Amino acid sequence: MWRLSRTALGAGLRLGGVCRLSSSSAADRALQFEPGQKIHGFTVKEVAPVPDLFLTAVKLTHDQTGAQYLHAARDDSNNLFSVQLRTTPLDSTGVPHILEHTVLCGSERFPVRDPFFKMLNRSLSTFMNAFTASDYTMYPFSTQNATDFRNLLSVYLDAVFFPCLREQDFWQEGWRLENQDPNDPESPLVFKGVVFNEMKGAFSDSERLYAQSLQNQLFPDHTYSVVSGGEPLCIPDLTWDQLKAFHATHYHPSNARFFTYGNLPLEQHLQQIQQEALCRFERIDPRTEVPPQPIWSQPREAHVSCGPDPLAPDPNRQNTLCVSFLLPEITDTFESFTLSLLSSLMVSGPNSPFYKSLIQPKIGTDFSSVVGYDGSTREASFSVGLQGVSAQDLDRVEAIITQTLDQIIQDGFEEERIEGLLHKIEIQMKHQSTNFGLALASYIASCWNHDGDPVELLQIGHSVERFRQALKENPGLLQEKVQKYFKENPHRLTLSMSPQQQYLETQTKAEEDKLQLKVQALTEEDRTDIYNKGLELLSAQSSPQDASCLPALKVSDIDPETSRTAVHLGSVGGVPVQQCEQPTNGLVYFRAVCDINSLAEDLRPLVPLFCSVITKMGAGSLDYMQQAQQKELRTGGMSVTPQVIQDSSHLDSYEQGVLLSSSCLDRNLPHMFDLWRDIFNSARFDDEERLRVLVMMSAQELTNGISYSGHAYAMTRAARHLTPAGHVSETFSGMDQVLTRTRVWVWTRTRAFWL
Repeated sequence: MWRLSRTALGAGLRLGGVCRLSSSSAADRALQFEPGQKIHGFTVKEVAPVPDLFLTAVKLTHDQTGAQYLHAARDDSNNLFSVQLRTTPLDSTGVPHILEHTVLCGSERFPVRDPFFKMLNRSLSTFMNAFTASDYTMYPFSTQNATDFRNLLSVYLDAVFFPCLREQDFWQEGWRLENQDPNDPESPLVFKGVVFNEMKGAFSDSERLYAQSLQNQLFPDHTYSVVSGGEPLCIPDLTWDQLKAFHATHYHPSNARFFTYGNLPLEQHLQQIQQEALCRFERIDPRTEVPPQPIWSQPREAHVSCGPDPLAPDPNRQNTLCVSFLLPEITDTFESFTLSLLSSLMVSGPNSPFYKSLIQPKIGTDFSSVVGYDGSTREASFSVGLQGVSAQDLDRVEAIITQTLDQIIQDGFEEERIEGLLHKIEIQMKHQSTNFGLALASYIASCWNHDGDPVELLQIGHSVERFRQALKENPGLLQEKVQKYFKENPHRLTLSMSPQQQYLETQTKAEEDKLQLKVQALTEEDRTDIYNKGLELLSAQSSPQDASCLPALKVSDIDPETSRTAVHLGSVGGVPVQQCEQPTNGLVYFRAVCDINSLAEDLRPLVPLFCSVITKMGAGSLDYMQQAQQKELRTGGMSVTPQVIQDSSHLDSYEQGVLLSSSCLDRNLPHMFDLWRDIFNSARFDDEERLRVLVMMSAQELTNGISYSGHAYAMTRAARHLTPAGHVSETFSGMDQVLTRTRVWVWTRTRAFWL
């Protein structure tokens, strides 16, 4: 799976919390390790309690290979493992992405094709996947069963370090020339391959195309100037030998970072990793470091073309413009923390300066696809801009961005907004999530990948207190950061994107030209070989696989008892209420469902739009900006979403409603319910311009996601005639809803709302 990591809107802190530690907790047990201690070929380097996240971090190094290791001991049974490798391509052939796919096609001990998929019914895993980012590749899994953890660890270690890397696997996953009909040698030759087709799909999405172009041109001098996932026209330049050579240097323990999390003993993990993988390697110098990006002497401008959007309400407003700034290295933890907070203050929510200057005037439909602080590269970046802009307004957008920066330098930020953001961080640290280990692995990945200190990164409470102290000593701290990193920064890129009517035809012709170059170089013997290899691959794909070599859980490995959450049933004012008492670390979670079965049929298509705006219009004595500020200060968020629940035993029966969700610190519970009371009793729809903006943004968000979520829309569409619930789901979340939002958007641009 390829992902271009672009952090949008916010500080990028997606963390959780758990109940308080007991004397025999995993975190307490980990405190018994001491720096310098030798454990199964590893040396303990640091043992650090992280009270904010209720865990103990143990940092180690493998003596023989230099592999780095971080263990987060925490009372969480959903244990996680990941191995992360710095993968820094210097061309756009997609070698790290294709390698990620190919290592999962069988290994030394487990030569079965696609062992991950075949482990699904032999395991109790709660997560299994792999990711290729711009400069690293990660292989994570999680499970609650100790035996299952050991089984999956064996499969993952063997796949990563000892893959088969067969040429046939390269053809299947990367690219190949093959007859359009593999059984007909006279049919024309075409490009095929899993990654080749995946990346063609990825670059059909104008948002992802824009994000990739922005990164390539902001960092033009090393690995970020190429496409780690693979540019479709460059992928056919990759050879099988190049793939194997990339694995030999990049998939080596000397280039690896291991991470484990949960309540299982660290010693067992270290012993298994040493015995099954690391003992077979010697230290090398992989030379995979990303050098710093040279700073420009003056700003630059660039342009990229995309295909026109057939769903755009106004064909003349399909342009995007974004201004992006290069920031310091992400290994400076406190500076990165400060700049991520600053980014949120600048672009997040209706009270932010850029929201007021760019979104409210309706110059465009929404922020550009890349917006806010991005810490996924060695040097961070900040971007802000608009999409859905007319060509004549592009210069105006750039001028507004400059004017807004001047305004921020002059006026600064309200203290209440800063406190609201710090409150949000407190909520995120306390929030208990089932995938905390995976979130933690993702959170530290980029900084650790560039030799930053992952333990320091986890000490979020220290960063908050240091920030408060720095702001107290220098009230103009944030304005000075804006002046230094944005106003006076010569490394600034202005990237525009506009649709080109012949874009798809141009791309198709470029692929055809590439194909013809490959085909013209073939001899008759080559063509025969391609036909035969196509038949061999087809046969291999259709032949049954013997999965007996893979480990599997036995019934005796599974605890027959499952934990149950006590639910107390009651009523308040005649309304049924369920209460669950859990150690939520001082947070209260609220959920409520409102029945809409009696709603008029002609109003049903408007339910999702109503849900998306009802908590953002203001209520009671609060306008929408005041309401947004109170939500940040008093809650962890408030949302309303449509729900369709089908009766599993009677497919013709279903329930429909809207789900209300929110959370808050225990001390803020009365304030949270006050906000809900006002939304129920006195929601405000008197601000017609605000409603127009929300409709415009929601419609743009849905249309942007079509190419990325086409499979989901297709499944929803296909299921609409199978059951009544499927029909309602199509109305609420399918293409029917996309068209409804687009029509409402077009309608409201020229007419007054019904009030």
